[in-house]
Amino acid sequence: MNVFHYALPVLAAGVLLSCQSNRASQAAVVLTEEEKHLPENALYGLQAAANLQVGLFAHEPMLVNPTNIDIDAKGRVWVCEGFNYRNPLNPSNPYHPKGDRIMILEDTDHDGKADKQTVFYQGPDVNSALGIAVLGNKVIVSRSPNVLLFTDENGDGVADKKDTLFTHLGGEHHDHAIHAFSFGPDGKLYFNFGNEGHELRDKYGNPVKDVTGNIVKNDGHPYRQGMVFRCNTDGSEVEVLGHNFRNNYEVAVDAYGTLWQSDNDDDGNKGVRINYVMPYGNYGYTDEMTGASWSDPRLNREDSIPFRHWHLNDPGVVPNLLQTGAGSPTGILVYEGKLLPERFRNQLIHADAGPNVVRSYALTEDGAGYKATINNIVEGTGDNWFRPSDVCVAPDGSVFIADWYDPGVGGHQVGDLARGRIFRVTPSGDAAYKVPAVNLDTPEGAVKALESPNLATRYLGWMQLMSLGDNAIPALKKEYRSDNSRYRARALWLLSKLPAGNTYIQEALKDKDANIRITALRAGLQLKGDTIALVKQLVNDGEPAVRREAVIALRHNSSPAAPELWAQLARQYDGKDRWYLEALGIGADKQWEPFFNTWMKTVDSNWNTATGRDIVWRSRATSALPLLAKIITDPANDPDKSVKYFRAFDFHPEAGKLGILLSLLQAGHPQQARINVKVLGLLDPAHMRNNPVVQQALKIALAGVANPQEYLDLVGYYELKDKAPELLAIIRQTDDTKIQAAAMRLLLQLNGSATVQQALRKSPDRLIAALGAVGDKPSKDLLQQVVLNKQYSLKDRTAATTALGKGRSGEERLLQLLKKHQLPDDVKSVAVTIFKKTDRPEVREAASKYLDGLVVASSKLPPVADLLKMKGNATSGAAVFEMYCSTCHVVNNKGTDFGPNLSEIGSKLSAEAMYKAILSPSAGISFGFEGYNFKLANGTTLSGYIASQTEDDITIKVIGGISEKHKKAEIVEKKPLTGSLMPDGLGEGMGTEKLADVVAYIEGLRKG
Repeated sequence: MNVFHYALPVLAAGVLLSCQSNRASQAAVVLTEEEKHLPENALYGLQAAANLQVGLFAHEPMLVNPTNIDIDAKGRVWVCEGFNYRNPLNPSNPYHPKGDRIMILEDTDHDGKADKQTVFYQGPDVNSALGIAVLGNKVIVSRSPNVLLFTDENGDGVADKKDTLFTHLGGEHHDHAIHAFSFGPDGKLYFNFGNEGHELRDKYGNPVKDVTGNIVKNDGHPYRQGMVFRCNTDGSEVEVLGHNFRNNYEVAVDAYGTLWQSDNDDDGNKGVRINYVMPYGNYGYTDEMTGASWSDPRLNREDSIPFRHWHLNDPGVVPNLLQTGAGSPTGILVYEGKLLPERFRNQLIHADAGPNVVRSYALTEDGAGYKATINNIVEGTGDNWFRPSDVCVAPDGSVFIADWYDPGVGGHQVGDLARGRIFRVTPSGDAAYKVPAVNLDTPEGAVKALESPNLATRYLGWMQLMSLGDNAIPALKKEYRSDNSRYRARALWLLSKLPAGNTYIQEALKDKDANIRITALRAGLQLKGDTIALVKQLVNDGEPAVRREAVIALRHNSSPAAPELWAQLARQYDGKDRWYLEALGIGADKQWEPFFNTWMKTVDSNWNTATGRDIVWRSRATSALPLLAKIITDPANDPDKSVKYFRAFDFHPEAGKLGILLSLLQAGHPQQARINVKVLGLLDPAHMRNNPVVQQALKIALAGVANPQEYLDLVGYYELKDKAPELLAIIRQTDDTKIQAAAMRLLLQLNGSATVQQALRKSPDRLIAALGAVGDKPSKDLLQQVVLNKQYSLKDRTAATTALGKGRSGEERLLQLLKKHQLPDDVKSVAVTIFKKTDRPEVREAASKYLDGLVVASSKLPPVADLLKMKGNATSGAAVFEMYCSTCHVVNNKGTDFGPNLSEIGSKLSAEAMYKAILSPSAGISFGFEGYNFKLANGTTLSGYIASQTEDDITIKVIGGISEKHKKAEIVEKKPLTGSLMPDGLGEGMGTEKLADVVAYIEGLRKG
């Protein structure tokens, strides 16, 4: 049956009108899984916060898969549908050839339920659109690779004209590319794209240059990964307001012009974050200088992966406002309405589809930045198919939630194409939906529209007031005198752009409200006024947030007065406020030498304080380098506790720092070996390996290092081929399997297979396991020699067979030995165990022919609907997971770090989605885990995914969790895999009972 219908729905008589915080009457209701998904039971699965209620505004078949919504001044809900979501990757899914729809849903009788539906536009060019913004009779639709602009010229709710704003934004309808636009209080558009947006081009395909002259492209010159933008309503004067995000899904702007957004982490790393977007900041998803992944080794790495994920210890990375753990963050807004209870007013409201929740973030000032606490608004406690994809404020102040409604969330697949819901959140007790009238005939009416909590209404008021010119000033001045700070800010933005705008800015710069002073400065900068004159008035402001804006305003300002103003602002840094420190860095961008040197003159010789050392650490001035060296070589300082200062050298050009780094190697520090270990990693071994100072420093470092990983790093970095005995000793003496594998890999790279072969003959103990952990062709060649050579003991050959059979290539090796009748009979029992566990049915069945049928053929599994009815045993499932899944996945720090970390997967996927992920992994490959076959110049082939890449290097993570770094020049061929690195057939290999058990186990892996 085609679920993509167009008929108006008739709401089932049993639909519950609203769910409230008191759910006692619902607690006794027990629903089957099938009943949970019926629209008449939609509200039984939701838990509203105290004093709130949730109503079901619309549901299937009126709409399916709502990806993004907006609400116009009439209170109508505009919906982007995603029925054709990622269809090229899921060709078995039904497809609507006419394309997806942009729809308008309306409640004509004001009972809180949609009863009228209009198709505004339908076409393949809006398939899976991820953003919609209604601006009067114009509608901006974000659907990669294009941003489309529709116009309804006659007001009938149907698009009459289509144009393009921007193009070349990532792949075809990619989730990590272009997202929604929103209208700012300054009359500009704000939007963002994720790390697959790549670049911005105009409607004709020409590269867009931002207002600083940089081509908008995430190639590191200067921007990386996801970005946040501002532009005029016609797409001109593009500004990049922040970069180096992963998948920043939507950006929200408050009345003062402050930006907020969320950002998704790499799957499984519990690092979802909420950001205050400090203008022009770097947000640390990849290394600022090289583009390397957060997982690559670096000095001063954070202890915890969720924080390491964002390079938070690096100078030049803006802090995160809040980290919320695992999730799939989507729409966000600033609630500046009055309908909801006080605790939600002027706060962020955010949808996170992964853990089935809509949250409010209560903001408070934190120095020059902010901090936040979480207040949940709606949770999917009874049905984890609740997937809030967006939130939007209506003209009456109620909040609408788009619910994608699916067993999983995003990625490359969709589990349900028949359903979708829109919910409406109001205070308890009143579900009626009455939209305030908008009267733009008078300036007072337009100002009233400007007060609306709804952006589309504000847009109408803003445009009308601008068109009135001088006639709008009396009404705006009256609004500016009101006691509502946010109304005042909106009025100020408009006043600043009308005649005599600078007069109002000058007055506002002296206002007692810090947020008004901030708004005034921002408005003045947009007018391209005298920046120095503006900053001078705020340089000694008592509020750190105001001084933050003042120092950022100095960015790229070449006035002779700018260095002294920056130095004045720098002297007010308190040594604790990272927000302020990063603002100083942004303000000094491209002018570090004059700014830093002026600050040094003002502090004279008293720079070596806690605050001074931080500024030295953050600085990119050449004159800061000897000061870093002085900090490091202070005999009272422990080099291991001063590691942040070593890391700071990575952010300076090679030419300026080389001499100072070499001097550090001869500093005569009491812990010189510890200094040498760190400094040697900062040098380029290709040019410094034969330097006598470096050679002597290496001897000291290697003799004094106690950490095996540091030893291996130095040996590998400097390619010290004379360290084979030491590497063998490390393998034999350590119990750390990762260290064993790293040492063996290094031994093979530096000394070749002959050295290892000779060592195996003398003492194979531990060397066999280390070879198995390496898993590449040379290591498997050596293991095969042991398996086939009966001069080795049966114990060693058994261990070698187990090690050889790891991974796909290992299974294929064993299968070839079987086919050639070369595998010795006394180790065939090991092969039976290996092939019983393989997730590839064809390999299992082929092996069974040569192993007397002992390898059981894969069993045919029942449909997912029947599997869902089974009650698996979670305890048994833990053992199944260890046997079948831990070779690629980590749970609670146990397992192999190859596929996504699954420690909290139960918070994100329903049981149905888990079954589908196991049974059809190629239908839903997590972003960042797309597989490739690589061929190297030396003939070696690798299968894995790209863990990190810079301009010169690429790190490939291969099955088994080992990362191999290669020069891009060494890669002669790179072919994307057509399916997942996790092949189909794992479920059949487990069998029905074990499959049900493992799903029961991973379903219980939830956020604690």
